[in-house]
Amino acid sequence: MDTTYDVVVIGGGAAGLSGALALGRARRNVLVIDSGTPRNAPAQGVHAFLTREGVPPRELLAIAREELAAYGVEIVTGAVTGAERLGEGRFRVTREDGTAVEARRLLVTTGVVDELPDVPGLAGLWGSDVLHCPYCHGWEVRDQPIGVLATGPMAVHQALLWRQWSDDVTLFLHTAPEPGEEAREELAARGVTVVEGEVTEAVLDGGRLRGLRLADGREVPRRVLVAAGRMTARTEHLAGLGLETAELEMGGHVVGTYVPADPSGATSVPGVWAAGNVTNLMDQVISAAAAGVRAGAVINADLVAEETRTAVAALRAKTPPAGDLPAEEFWDGRYGESERIWSGEPNVALVREAADLTPGTALDLGCGEGGDAIWLARRGWRVTAVDISRVALERAAAQAAEAGVGDRVDWQRHDLGASFPEGSYDLVSACYLHSPVDMPREKILRAAASAVAPGGVLLVVGHAGWPSWEHDHDHPDVHFPTPQEVLAALELGEGEWEVLRSEEFERAQVIPDGRRGTRDDNLLKLRRRP
Repeated sequence: MDTTYDVVVIGGGAAGLSGALALGRARRNVLVIDSGTPRNAPAQGVHAFLTREGVPPRELLAIAREELAAYGVEIVTGAVTGAERLGEGRFRVTREDGTAVEARRLLVTTGVVDELPDVPGLAGLWGSDVLHCPYCHGWEVRDQPIGVLATGPMAVHQALLWRQWSDDVTLFLHTAPEPGEEAREELAARGVTVVEGEVTEAVLDGGRLRGLRLADGREVPRRVLVAAGRMTARTEHLAGLGLETAELEMGGHVVGTYVPADPSGATSVPGVWAAGNVTNLMDQVISAAAAGVRAGAVINADLVAEETRTAVAALRAKTPPAGDLPAEEFWDGRYGESERIWSGEPNVALVREAADLTPGTALDLGCGEGGDAIWLARRGWRVTAVDISRVALERAAAQAAEAGVGDRVDWQRHDLGASFPEGSYDLVSACYLHSPVDMPREKILRAAASAVAPGGVLLVVGHAGWPSWEHDHDHPDVHFPTPQEVLAALELGEGEWEVLRSEEFERAQVIPDGRRGTRDDNLLKLRRRP
C-alpha cells in the first residue's frame, strides 16, 4: 500500500479534474487516476464552455492539470484495474502497474464508451465527420449536407433538430422503425429528405466522408453523418465497489447505461460519488465540470462531518467519569481476550423478525463480531454495521469478506453516545445494546428511532433479567427495562409509529461451563408509518 488519500478521483476528464480542483482548494489530499483516453479526444474543440470556446480537448485538460498542481493535487496516468471497499468506510484502488492506494472517499468520473452502429467506416470518422451532439458540433458543420442514421425511435427528433443547422438534411431509415404518418408530415414540412433502405458502408474520399452506400448499391452524397450510438458507463473494473448501473430509455429505446446518483453525485454505495457522463449521459463538458465541482464540495463537507464526530468523541474520551474505564478501551480489551467472543450466528430474535422483510438498507447498532450484519447482507440487505471496538470491527470485516458479502457491509466505528451514523434506513436493529461501562442507552435508542425511514422497522432486543445460572451477582441495583419502558423512553411522536410486537420471551443458552441454561429477554418491534 503506497499512500492513503482523503479522496481518489477515478477519471481525469472535465468532471474529475473539476472535482479535484474543489477538493484541492479545500486542502484535501487528492489523487486523480486518469487512463489518458478521453471520450472527446477526436473532437477539434470544446464548445458551449464560456471562456474556453473552441479550445482543443487535450489543451483544456493540460490547462486544468497545471491549475491543480498549484493546490497539491496528484495526477497519475494509468488504468484502474480494481476497486474495493475496506472496513471502516475506506477503499482500496489498484492500478494496472500493480500499485494500490487507499482512500476515505471516491469520486468516479470514468465517463462512457460510445458503441457506434455496426456500419463499416464510421468508427474512424467518430468526432470529425461522424457526430452525435448538435450543440457540441452543429455550428462547425452548418450549411453542409448532413445525414442522420436512424437506429431507434428518436431518429426523427434528431433529424428535425439538426435541420436547425442546415437546410440539407437527409434521414436514412436504416434499421429504425418506420416513421408514422405524423412524423413523415413533420419531416416533409421541414424539408428533410427520407431515404429508405439499410446503410452498408460509409464511403470515404481522402480520409473524409463522401457519402453513404445502401444495400441496393446506391450512394447518397453526405459530408457529415449523425450517428447515435449506445453509451455505456465505464464501470467494468469497479465491480468490487458494488456500484449499480441502470438503463436510460428515450422514446422506449435504451440509449445507454449510467450509474444512478442523487443531485450531489452520491451513489448507492456510501462514500462513493459520481459525476459527469458516467452518471448523466447528456452532460456536455461544461455541465460535467459543474457536476464535478458540486460533488467535490459535498465530499469535503462529508469528510468535515466525519472529522468533527471523531474530534468530539476524542474530546469526550479525555474526560471519562471518575473511576470508569473508557468504553472503547473496555470493549477492545474484552474482544482481545480471545479469538472469538460470540457464536458467529445471528441473534434468533433478528432472524425471526427480519426474515420476511424486503431487503433494503439496514443499520446494525452494536454489531460486535458481525453475526447479524453478515446474515442481513447474505439476504440482500446493504448494511451499515456499527460498534465501538476496532478489534470487533476488524474481526467482523474479515468474517464478512470470507462469507463473500464484504462489499455489502459498511463497518463504522462509533461511540454511540458521542456520534451516530448518518442517513436513514429501512431496518434499524439494536440487539442486546447493554454495557458494563456507562452508556446512554435511552439516548442511543432515540437516535435509532430517528434513523428509521418512513415505512421502516425499528427492532430493539434486550435482556429482561439475569440468566438462570447467575443466582448471585454484584449488581443488585441493575434494572432491566420492559418493552413498555423502552417504548416510553423513545418519546415517539403520536400517530407516527405502529407497534408490531412487544413481548418477553425465554431462550436457551449454553452456559460458559458447557451446560445449558435459559434467560429471559424482551423485544420491541415498531414500524414507522409512511
